Amino acid sequence: VKPHINVSYIKMTSSYNVTRALLRDVATRASRCRVNGCAAASSSSAARFGSAGAGSVDARGSRSTTTTIGQQRRPPSSSSSPILLNNNKCHFFSTSLVDVEDLPPSKQSPDGIISATLSSTTIPPIKNDNTNETTTTSSENNNGEEDDDSPPRQKTSQVKISEVLKRKHTLRWVEPVISKDATAREAIALCISRKLNGMMVVDYNTGSQKTITELKQKCVGLITSRDILRMMAEAIKSGASSDEVLDQKISDQMTPIDQVIYGRPDETIGMCRAIMAKLGIKCLPILSEGRVEGILNTRDFSDFYFDAKDRGGKKNYLRDVSERVGLTSDTSMAEPPVFVRQNLARRHAPLYLNVGMAEFPHPYKSVDGIGSSRRNFGPQDLATDPALSEDAHFLSEVELLDETGTNLQKLLYMGVADGVGSWREYGVDPREFSHKLMEECDNVLKEASSRCGTLGGKTNCSMISPAELLAQSYERTKGANIIGSSTACVALFDSVRHQLHFSNIGDSGIIVLRHIDSDVASALQRNRSTPRAERKSDLRIAFVSQQQLKSFNHPFQMGWTGEEIVEKNSSFKMASDSCTSSVHILRGDIIIMATDGLFDNVDVEDLASIALQWEHDSGFIDNIGGIPKRDKRWAKGESRTDISAQSIPRLAEILCEKARENSLDNTVDSPFAMLAKENDIMWSGGMPDDCTVIAMHVVGKDSNSFPR
Repeated sequence: VKPHINVSYIKMTSSYNVTRALLRDVATRASRCRVNGCAAASSSSAARFGSAGAGSVDARGSRSTTTTIGQQRRPPSSSSSPILLNNNKCHFFSTSLVDVEDLPPSKQSPDGIISATLSSTTIPPIKNDNTNETTTTSSENNNGEEDDDSPPRQKTSQVKISEVLKRKHTLRWVEPVISKDATAREAIALCISRKLNGMMVVDYNTGSQKTITELKQKCVGLITSRDILRMMAEAIKSGASSDEVLDQKISDQMTPIDQVIYGRPDETIGMCRAIMAKLGIKCLPILSEGRVEGILNTRDFSDFYFDAKDRGGKKNYLRDVSERVGLTSDTSMAEPPVFVRQNLARRHAPLYLNVGMAEFPHPYKSVDGIGSSRRNFGPQDLATDPALSEDAHFLSEVELLDETGTNLQKLLYMGVADGVGSWREYGVDPREFSHKLMEECDNVLKEASSRCGTLGGKTNCSMISPAELLAQSYERTKGANIIGSSTACVALFDSVRHQLHFSNIGDSGIIVLRHIDSDVASALQRNRSTPRAERKSDLRIAFVSQQQLKSFNHPFQMGWTGEEIVEKNSSFKMASDSCTSSVHILRGDIIIMATDGLFDNVDVEDLASIALQWEHDSGFIDNIGGIPKRDKRWAKGESRTDISAQSIPRLAEILCEKARENSLDNTVDSPFAMLAKENDIMWSGGMPDDCTVIAMHVVGKDSNSFPR
C-alpha cells in the first residue's frame, strides 16, 4: 500500500502548542496500536486532529486560526485511516510543524506529503521545544501491552555527568593538562591543537620514578582560554613586548586549586549547567575520589545531545546550513532598541553618587558584652550606640590618575567590614581589626592622592583597584599587630566609565537595583504575578555580589593571629583570593552595600520594595507617569540630585531599622533561618547582629554634598 494520508494540511498561524499536542497524540497512538488494528486504533485521533481546524482554542484561551492549504487524493487501494501500516511501519504526520507550501521543492516529497516512518512498537525521542531536551517513551510488547521493564522517561537535563564523560572520552580522548611551568605561548598551542577550552595545571613531580605510568600529576590549578586572554591583555596594557606577553607563566593567572569549582560524576547535566551559568564559568572539572576525571564545557553537553548523524550528511547540510550560510556584502548592524538608545545617549555624560550611611549595633550589646536574649540583656532600651558595633566602614573621595595615566580623575571609594565576634572568647576586642582595616583603606587613598598634587607632580598616584587597596590596608593592619579578623567588601565607583568595581571576602556584599520594564525584560525577569495595569514599577534586582563561605554561618575572612597561618583549609584569605568583579551602572540605579546584618534579616525582594517606596516618597517616581515621566524630565536636563542627596541617608536608616525589626521577630523566618534549616540547623525568626548599610543613588549631576 502506498503511504498516503487522507487529511487536510494544517497551517499554523497563532496556536502552536495545540497542534503539536495533537500530533504527539497521533504518534503515541500509532506506537501503541497492534499490527492488525493500527488503522482502527488511530481513527479517533484522526477525528480529533481534523477537528483542530479553523477556530480551535488552546489551553490559555487564545484562538487558533488554522487554515486548510491542501487535500491529497486517496488512491482506491489505500486505507481511509490517516495512519497506514506498510511492511510493519507506520506512516504519520511529521512533528516538525512546518508548512508544505513554505518548503523549497527539494525538501518536498513527490506527492507533497511530509511523513516520517516509525517502528510499530517504538517512537523516536521527542524534543521539548521550550527546554531543548529529549524525552524517551516506553515501548510495548507484541501483545500491545506496556512493558514493565522498559526504562522510564528521562530528560537530557537528568542524565548523569558520568554518561557525558563516557561519551566524550569514547569519541576522542585528549588529556586536558598542562605544566605549571608552561608559558602563554605553549598554552595557546595546546588549546588549539587539542581543541580545549580549559586545562588542569599540574606539577610534574618525577622524583625517582622511571616510567610515564609512574609519573604523578598533582593538580595545582585550572587555566582557561579566557584566563590566557586576560593575562595577555593585562600585559599588553602595561606596555610589554610581544615576546614578554607570550612568555608569561600561566601559573601567574591560573585559578588556584583551592578555588576551583568542580562537579561530581553522579550529578546531572541540568545541575552542572545551572552551576556554570550562575557562577559564569565555562569549564567544570569533574572530581571523583580525589581525581579529576575530565573537564566539561557547554560544547560537551551539545555533543552529547546530538548524534554524529545529526551533524553531518547531505540532509543535515540542506536543513541546517544551506539556507543560513553566508552574509551579503551590504549586511549591516541593526540600530539598538529604543530603550538601549536612551541609555547610550547618556553614556558620555558622567554619573555621580549620592551616598548615605547608617549603622546599628547588635540590639543586645552593651559595654560589658552581648546578651544572648532580651531577658539576658541588662538595659531596658536596645543598643543604639554605633561605637559598640563590630562593623566598620569608610567613604573616601580622592583624585587619582585614570587608567590612561595622564589625567586626574575624581574617584569614590567605599567599604564595609564585619569583625568576627568569636574573638571575644580569647580576650580580643573584635572591633579593633575591622575598624583598623577600614581606617587604613582611607589612609592609603589619602596618601596616594596627596602624592598626585598637581598634574606636574603625578608620581605613584595611579588608580588603586579594590583588591590592591584591601591588600595594602591588610599589610598595615598586620604590621600594627592588630589581632582579629573580619569580612570585608571594598568598592570603587568610576563616574566616567559608569563602572562599579569591587572586591569581597566573606558574607558582606553589594546589590544593584534597577528599573527594568517588563516590555524589555527577558522572559525569566518578567513580573508575572502582578497584572501589568496594577504594577507601580518594575524596580528589579540587577546584580547581587557573590559571597564566600567555608560553611553555613562561617564566612571566609581576612585576619591576623600574630603569626602566619600555613594551614590550607584555614578560614583566612588574602586580598588576592577575594571575589573581584565589575558592574555597569546606569543613571537611576540604587546601590546597597552592607554587612550580613542586613542580608541575613531582609530578603532581597523586600529590599527592592523598600527602595521603591523611598523613590515614591522622595518624588523620583510616581504612579501617574512612572519611568517615562522620569526619562522625559532627564531629557529636559531636570535633575533632583539635591533631593536625592538629602534623602539617601534616610534610605540607609530605613534598611537598618527593617533589619533590626526582622531580627527581633521570632514569628517569621528570616533568610538566615531558612538557610539554616536547609543546612539541618534548627533556627527560627531573625538573626540579631550588627548592621551597617551604605546606600547610593546614581544621579546625573553632582550635588556637592559628599558625606564627610
